[in-house]
Amino acid sequence: KAAKIVRKEWNLGTDPIYNTMELLEDNHIKVIPVESEDSFDGMQTWVNHSIPVIVINTSKLKVNERIRFTVLHELGHLLLPMDGLNEKAKEKYCNQFAAAMLFPREAADMELGRKRNKMFIQEFGELKKQYGISIQALIYRANDLGIISNSYVKQLIFLMESNNWKIVEPVEYIGDEGSNRFKQLLFRALAEEQISMSKAAVLYNQTLNEFRKQIM
Repeated sequence: KAAKIVRKEWNLGTDPIYNTMELLEDNHIKVIPVESEDSFDGMQTWVNHSIPVIVINTSKLKVNERIRFTVLHELGHLLLPMDGLNEKAKEKYCNQFAAAMLFPREAADMELGRKRNKMFIQEFGELKKQYGISIQALIYRANDLGIISNSYVKQLIFLMESNNWKIVEPVEYIGDEGSNRFKQLLFRALAEEQISMSKAAVLYNQTLNEFRKQIM
């Protein structure tokens, strides 16, 4: 229900989300990629109780579908009412929220049907390429929607583990995942002479010479 509300408020319909980072930044949520140790995938907070911020660990998240899922998982932490729930339950709900954002019920009905007794991994692979959600997440999403049974999920996950596909899946999602909002605002502020060239270089984490060459 939460994912449906967000998709409606952001006028997404049921189409695949092209770029999750840009989508969130277009809706006033700051997304900051950092390179850090492997202790976390992502985190979120409210700055000054009013500015939502999500941090993504790009050292750990190497493929776009994991970045997309993590961004929306952290969005779930920001939006979902989960007071009183334990950490395991919170993580489960945020995973389900992320999957519902990436692969809504209407898309599942159209692509998979309401009930299936058998599916090929290749079918999930084609959906991964279209919707930018991992095969593993699609399997669990189909189960959450009642399309496939718990026992069939176990069979599919066993198949993936047997082929080492849980680490590197057999199908690659090729998509553009990132945000240029900070760069855009920086160059705008510079063009309108709201900041100096040296200040822009510092904000862009470059020396003045490096930044000036890029501008030229």
